Amino acid sequence: MASHGIPRYSVHERSEAARQQELRKIEKYQEQDRLVHERIANNEYTTETLQLISELLAKNPEYYTVWNYRRRALQHEFSQAGSISSGESAVEGIASLIKNDLQFLIPLLRSFPKCYWIWNYRLWLLDEAKRRLPLALARRLWEEELALVGKMLSLDSRNFHGWGYRRFVVESLEKLTDKQTGAVSMTQSEFDYAKKMIGTNLSNFSAWHYRTKLIQRVLNEKSATNVERRKMLDGELELIHRALCDPYDQSLWFYHQNLMCTFDPATSEQTMAPNLSNSERIDYLRKEIEEIQDMLDGAEDCKYIYQALIECTLLLSKVEGRLGSGDQEKVLSWLSELKKLDPLRQGRWLDFERSLRQ
Repeated sequence: MASHGIPRYSVHERSEAARQQELRKIEKYQEQDRLVHERIANNEYTTETLQLISELLAKNPEYYTVWNYRRRALQHEFSQAGSISSGESAVEGIASLIKNDLQFLIPLLRSFPKCYWIWNYRLWLLDEAKRRLPLALARRLWEEELALVGKMLSLDSRNFHGWGYRRFVVESLEKLTDKQTGAVSMTQSEFDYAKKMIGTNLSNFSAWHYRTKLIQRVLNEKSATNVERRKMLDGELELIHRALCDPYDQSLWFYHQNLMCTFDPATSEQTMAPNLSNSERIDYLRKEIEEIQDMLDGAEDCKYIYQALIECTLLLSKVEGRLGSGDQEKVLSWLSELKKLDPLRQGRWLDFERSLRQ
């Protein structure tokens, strides 16, 4: 029976129809899987085999064994291109195969952006380009890859797979240079890119993390003086203070914590300003504590502020060589607030409180 042209089915009929449809899909998948295994076992690296592999991977990109089959099929295609033609035409044939396979992966990455096997296979293709193609052509493919990952990060700026992949692509591009021009650094442009992405989304932890990895390289590559390093430090502190207009964002505090390592004598050597004197560290930390205390106005329920105040005050005592009684009272009062705001970590805060009172 139908109403307004729409057939009416019982729940049982609908579920049975759906079950049968699902069974047919499973049967088709299993048949394709069996065919692929059979063809690979018989070394039948045909266009039809590659198509079957494509269909399997489109349905299940986590099937890593089939990615290995695809590698073998493509390597066969590479050798065929090399044996059928030679010179420039052979290079064009191999380049075309690599480009087509890179294109095949695009819709898969859109649907499964966090599938490791797709990313791994894509890197394998690009490495094959480095091995089999002239430098200029291989570099062009890697440059296109950087543009692609830029587009992907503009759509999902917090995809940590994409950020890790970008680092690898940049490192590969820096190495893809001829002997005459030598290595070309992309550190400054990537540093600027990270800043742009932070400006687009202050909560982008991956962009902040990327920035920490680049700061040292920027300074080292320009042989920065102590004055230039302090200027960089001041700029980073200013940047994070502006960002912390939202103190409830934990990713910002991670970056802030990283910056505070600059003032710790135990870790300062690995930071952007390793040669600060103790008196300079003390000045920075006192200003920092004041800055963080100002954030409490209107955000008295933000546990991250109290944690940062405690960490900075204890770091100051480490540099000064003592924890004053006034500072100890402040830390205990902030701990008291933390116990109320973060009851799930009550045991941690109580242990910490006991250690301070000893």
